[in-house]
Amino acid sequence: MPETSPPAPPSTIRVEVVYADPQRQLVRVATLPAGATVDEAVRISGIRDALPADFEPILIGIFGRLVTAAALLSDGDRVELYRSLKIDPKQARRRRAEKQKRPGTAAF
Repeated sequence: MPETSPPAPPSTIRVEVVYADPQRQLVRVATLPAGATVDEAVRISGIRDALPADFEPILIGIFGRLVTAAALLSDGDRVELYRSLKIDPKQARRRRAEKQKRPGTAAF
């Protein structure tokens, strides 16, 4: 039986670059050369054109794992641009709980 070599790695990869806020979710798909970085994906995806001019992500992640802009991508990765929160989630939860405790409000 002849020896077979492993398949060659793909020369391009396809990734999603996403951003979400309370009003919308933006998803852009980018095809990049293998070995591309997060920064290149953000630039090539064109997602910045749909964001406010002064937007700078406070953090960047791939599938929820924090990375730097220089992180290398793999085919199928989802690059996530994180914005700052307007209110701490714990504080928001406390406020909702306090509203439910007030007289005249129904508790479920």
